[in-house]
Amino acid sequence: MTGTLGLSALLRDKKMAEISKQEMLDMLEKYDDKIKSELGMPVRHMEKKAPTKEYIDFKKENLPNHLSLYEKACNISEKFLKIKADKKSLPAIKEAIAMCHLNATPSGVTSFAISAPLLIIIIGSFLSYAMLQSIFFVGFFLIAGIVVMMALQKLPYFLANSWRMKASNQMVLCIFYVVTYMRHTSNLENAIDFAAEHLMPPLSLDLKRVIWNVETQNFDSVKEALDDYLESWRKYNMEFVEAFHLVESSLYENSEQRRLELLDRSLDVILDETYEKMLHYAHNLKSPITMLHMMGIILPILGLVILPLVVSFMEGVAWYHIALLYNVILPIAVWYMGKNILSNRPTGYGDTDLSKNPDLKKKKGLIIAIGKSEIILPPIMIALTVGIVLMFLSLSPLIMHAINAPDFGLGSPSGTSCGKMFCFLEYKPAMKEPEKLIGPFGMGASIISLLFPISLGLGIGLYFRFGSKNIMEIRNKSKKLEDEFASALFQLGSRLGDGLPAEIAFGKVSKTMHGTVSGSFFELVSINIRKLGMGVEQAIFNSKTGALVSFPSSVIESSMKVLIQSVKKGPKIAAQALMNVARYIKEIHKVNERLKDLMADVISSMKFQISFLTPVIAGIVIGITSMMTSIIGRLSAQIDQMGAEAGSSAAGLSGFFGDGIPTFYFQIVVGLYVVQIVYILTQLTNGIENGADKLNEKYLLGKNLINSTLLYCFISLVVMILFNLIASRIVGVTMAN
Repeated sequence: MTGTLGLSALLRDKKMAEISKQEMLDMLEKYDDKIKSELGMPVRHMEKKAPTKEYIDFKKENLPNHLSLYEKACNISEKFLKIKADKKSLPAIKEAIAMCHLNATPSGVTSFAISAPLLIIIIGSFLSYAMLQSIFFVGFFLIAGIVVMMALQKLPYFLANSWRMKASNQMVLCIFYVVTYMRHTSNLENAIDFAAEHLMPPLSLDLKRVIWNVETQNFDSVKEALDDYLESWRKYNMEFVEAFHLVESSLYENSEQRRLELLDRSLDVILDETYEKMLHYAHNLKSPITMLHMMGIILPILGLVILPLVVSFMEGVAWYHIALLYNVILPIAVWYMGKNILSNRPTGYGDTDLSKNPDLKKKKGLIIAIGKSEIILPPIMIALTVGIVLMFLSLSPLIMHAINAPDFGLGSPSGTSCGKMFCFLEYKPAMKEPEKLIGPFGMGASIISLLFPISLGLGIGLYFRFGSKNIMEIRNKSKKLEDEFASALFQLGSRLGDGLPAEIAFGKVSKTMHGTVSGSFFELVSINIRKLGMGVEQAIFNSKTGALVSFPSSVIESSMKVLIQSVKKGPKIAAQALMNVARYIKEIHKVNERLKDLMADVISSMKFQISFLTPVIAGIVIGITSMMTSIIGRLSAQIDQMGAEAGSSAAGLSGFFGDGIPTFYFQIVVGLYVVQIVYILTQLTNGIENGADKLNEKYLLGKNLINSTLLYCFISLVVMILFNLIASRIVGVTMAN
């Protein structure tokens, strides 16, 4: 047995010696290559290590789903149709792929950009000709395929810009976390890890990759890995690069005072540069917003006034041509213009992270209390129920006509299909093909069609509203705490500076700030310490009873982690660390408020467009359209009747009018356009004001879609009824004369 153990030990020692020898050889080769490269001598080509399974799993957990789908589509396309990327655009495509952490090649991106549009052209054109026998839609799919091809070729740059915008929205907080940590512990790797832990994706993913590149020996040090990452931001966010370089410079300072000055300067640099860039952005924003307003709202809606005349006097123009223009082409154009405006937005200040809140899942829904129990209805269930029921009702005129249901109406006797002045359906023979019935032209069908935009606006709006309203209450509470937390930290730091232990200092500050949100937070910490016998760290961070469970906030969490780290070095150091954190929070809040002032004019103008101008103008246009369609339709029918009775030339005048477009279809097109424009402008407004703040975007979408859609439908209903009464009187007086 002893001999076996001795042999095993000998083999193990021999194996360890071989590993150590190999490591030494690798190290010598690496430094030999480094010296040769610095001397300008040729070096051996060393391939970088392939991504490990752990890194792939790590990336899957953090990469957004839409990027994963795009990644898969590019890889599949490359297998079937491998097309090389243009040499001129190759570096830019590689940079965009690296920015988004995509596991794809430039060849795969190019292959997908060409193969997908070709499928759209071939399949769409074939179905259009075979089923609809429409040359118009064949041409549409041909043009759509070309446009999609151009869009997909630019998609990597668009995704990279979107990633940059979301990441840059977190950069001030990133520098804040790094500086806060390095003030008490001068360790760059730990500071980057601390920032990555407290930031949300995508910037947290970038910082984790920096650490990962060091651990997998792609780079020799954190500084090299960080400098390589910062190069990707040099063209887009120089202040972020400068701030990190100042942080790196602090590592080489022997003087503690000079080291702290460099750290303070790094945060000042990104704050000052951000304010200056946002100032220029706000000044340059008025012209693009005005153009977007005119091209996307005013001109299209005013153009709706003449479209009924175009349809009435021109053959071959149908409602689906208008739908193609207003519900496909124009929304895409407005969305593209809006994205271009947002792509130039400078760094923002991030969002309050609520991902660690234990009540988050519960709050994403409609909570109905039944006695002591609660029922949580998912927002998607409410939205689908409301949307499907209302849409079915809105399409009831088409269903009634399909099953040959009898028409009915209201008003005085008339020569209409239902025998009354105002019919519900009112289908009439087409002028060119009398055996074909077209419609519905009835007043009832026009009114019931208003349920179509309501079904979409209310359904989508309720989904976003119930999915965000309760969460917004949590976030507003956390933001209120963050706003007053700077002064609370200052008081806590003062108590620690007086020599009080942290356990006692929390209780003292909670009494001083009694009645405030910060006071409640400190009081909860103090109760956990006094009554539950917890230490300071457990009183704050315990997963069940810790104070952060009730007050989730990344800023507060990071501040408390700084306290826990610094209090180990003594109360004086902890006091200084907290006072510096308080100063940073105040500086960020002050600059953020100044930026809101800069944006106030543009934001208020866009909010007015969304909440009032667009739905009101569109509603009035629908009323005018309904009146014009009614007048033209009745005059045409009565001129035909007069001509037939008198045998005069009046019979030929009716041929001057076309069949017209039913208000039923026209209103659906316009209502859908209003919902689309409100959706796009809400996203744009939130993006300009708050950056990539998805929670606030959902909350605003829920609010604006419901309010604007209901206002549009109310205005349309009132104006439609009034103008149709006027039209019936005009036609009656004309025919009497």
